[in-house]
Amino acid sequence: MTMTTKPETPTSTATPIENSLTAGRLPRPAPWIILGAAIAVSTAIFGVMALADGAGFNWGAALLVGALLYIPAIWLFSMLVEGRRRAMDRLVTALVTGAFVLAMIPLISLTITVITYGLNRFDAEFFTSSMRNVTGEGGGALHAIVGTLLMTGTAAIISIPIGLMTSVYLVEYGRGQLARGITFLVDVMTGIPSIVAGLFAYALFSIFLGPGTRTGIAGAVALAVLMIPVVVRSSEEMLRLVPNELREASFALGVPKWLTIVKVVLPTSIAGITTGVMLSIARVIGETAPLLIAAGFTQSMNWNLFDGRMSSLPVFVYTQYANQGNPPEAYLDRAWAAALTLILIVMALNLIARLVARFFAPKFGR
Repeated sequence: MTMTTKPETPTSTATPIENSLTAGRLPRPAPWIILGAAIAVSTAIFGVMALADGAGFNWGAALLVGALLYIPAIWLFSMLVEGRRRAMDRLVTALVTGAFVLAMIPLISLTITVITYGLNRFDAEFFTSSMRNVTGEGGGALHAIVGTLLMTGTAAIISIPIGLMTSVYLVEYGRGQLARGITFLVDVMTGIPSIVAGLFAYALFSIFLGPGTRTGIAGAVALAVLMIPVVVRSSEEMLRLVPNELREASFALGVPKWLTIVKVVLPTSIAGITTGVMLSIARVIGETAPLLIAAGFTQSMNWNLFDGRMSSLPVFVYTQYANQGNPPEAYLDRAWAAALTLILIVMALNLIARLVARFFAPKFGR
């Protein structure tokens, strides 16, 4: 019996395929090690400069220069070990992360500064009394808090319906030259200086009530002028995100267009619209120039928007800082406490907006 053996095939040595994505990889802690080394080098350089000049050590500049040294360093090490593609990825990641940190530094610094100085007068008297007949220490900002809430709330009542209905018109009905003209005017209004809105409100009420008239309603109108374009643009973008299939399904059931907008389009986009409205309120609640012109300032309580001048928190901060008395620390403490109060009001409004968006957003689950 003869057995046939399979001829052996010659083995050939194939050259490995080189791939820059798998050629090598830096260890996981390598970026942190490189960052620490860059900061150490920058610290050493600034330490030598501080010793030579006899000045204090600048930690902020040392950290900034260290971060700038890290960007080319991580790119170079990744280029040598991992290849061009991963090096470019690490470079872009470092740039994006650096931009984020650079944007957060002033925000965190501002928050810490306001909290640190604002807590000096963050007491019951500050929230229960006004500045009427107060010189020096004591007093509070109750009149400014009430004025801010009244004028901002009135501006929201004026601007939200106008802005929302304008955005509905532009998305659902607007066509041709009129819609383009409205869009152009809204874009122009978005960029007008806030003091122009204050001058407009002051001139408008001076025509009817006489020159020199400053009232809370005039300040509310000035804020409404600033709010309307923000509400229009944000609401318009949210309404455009609603799928047309939802509108067509409603039309197929015989629902009229106005009812489709009320029952389908607006509820679907309510979360985004609420966020846009809160952004517009946060945009105007800290305005000083238009309120200083249109509403003026006072040291006393005023609950009537249509009678007399009305103070607000931004104007209160400005007047306390600009007109310091004796002792000046009391005026500065009140200014910082008012600034902290304004930040807390904006934060509370944003939390309310998130709750509204959560509870009133459409539920798509069964």
